[in-house]
Amino acid sequence: MKLSSSLYDKYKVSDNEWYEYIPSEWHEKRVKDIFNLITDLAPNNNDFELLSLYTSIGVKPRKEMEQRGNKSVTTDGYWIVKKGDIIVNKLLAWMGAIGLSEYDGVTSPAYDILRKSNNEVDERFYTYLFRIEKSQAIFKKYSRGIMDVRLRLYFDKFGAITVPFPPPSEQKKIANYLDTKTTQIDKKIDLLTQKAKLYSNLKQSLINETVTRGLDKTVPMKDSGIEWIDKIPEHWGIKHLKDLAEIKGGKDSKVVEVETGGYPVYGSGGVFGRASQYLQNKPSVLLGRKGTIDKPLFVTEAFWSVDTMFYTNIKNNVYPKFFYYQCLTIQFGLYQYGSAVPSMAQNVLRQILFATPPLPEQKEIADYLDTKTTQIDKIIATINTQIEKLKELHKTLINDVVTGKIKVVQL
Repeated sequence: MKLSSSLYDKYKVSDNEWYEYIPSEWHEKRVKDIFNLITDLAPNNNDFELLSLYTSIGVKPRKEMEQRGNKSVTTDGYWIVKKGDIIVNKLLAWMGAIGLSEYDGVTSPAYDILRKSNNEVDERFYTYLFRIEKSQAIFKKYSRGIMDVRLRLYFDKFGAITVPFPPPSEQKKIANYLDTKTTQIDKKIDLLTQKAKLYSNLKQSLINETVTRGLDKTVPMKDSGIEWIDKIPEHWGIKHLKDLAEIKGGKDSKVVEVETGGYPVYGSGGVFGRASQYLQNKPSVLLGRKGTIDKPLFVTEAFWSVDTMFYTNIKNNVYPKFFYYQCLTIQFGLYQYGSAVPSMAQNVLRQILFATPPLPEQKEIADYLDTKTTQIDKIIATINTQIEKLKELHKTLINDVVTGKIKVVQL
């Protein structure tokens, strides 16, 4: 059976806050007239599958998603979940934390379990409906709490919300259509995501290869003495980072913070503020000290760096952009400390070894990599644009179908 979409023949004024009009053959019902709140407790010492709800991917067995799985959690007194139940995270329902379970199991009492009241209800249709942006806005309105982080959508409020109720056959047709279409879109997104990752890996491989072996593949080579580099051109040297640049610590930007003008303030994610003063006014490579430590930044303008970053005073015999590419090859995972918050020590960074060519060759390599990486970045940007368009299509399609803006028809 092939399904397509068109417009409904007639619409009528809606009595609820979801939308102004609905298809004339649709009805409206309260959530509590469609779903029952289930509070079946799991027995003691049960071995039921522990299920968790994830905002982005729905309901999954915890053992598939987290290393600890069922082992470190007792599920005595948890809610029993049946396949086809809808799990609602009361705390995050307004952010889309609602999912359909494809598994039998148990889940935390922090969640609500909704089970359809009769066979005229297609739970897939309502899972799609409950996750659109309009739903999230309505759920937030009826949630209780003094601030967003404390909002909770209790069933007495959720159950009283009026929702569209298409004919059962229409619910099923819509759910089947969306299952097919969203799966197709998701597959395209996955393929494009893999493609972007391949280009990112290609970019990193190109940088690694070029800054350790150079552009001329015919020159004599020698052992580098560094395990992860292997051979380097015979005329190159091996230098510690401290021989290429002086590492300096960033500073708290609060004392120099301004609303506009001034100089950019850099954190690990890039520019996030402005400062009335600068720490350095020449090209520099910024390296993470805490948090995001594996994303070096190259800066050419006067700047301020926060105290969770290091900045570098690059020496005169080093071409700054080449030094940046060298820093992109650092295997930060080998040098970091701290499990909760990854961190880098200045004395460790200073001792990292790099293969280093003469200054003219540094510039030649940097210019080459500028050209090549820019080309790759443009390809990745194009792919990411395609991904964003597909994500928007995914969202718009679901919204338009479950709210009756377009009709699913059998071809």
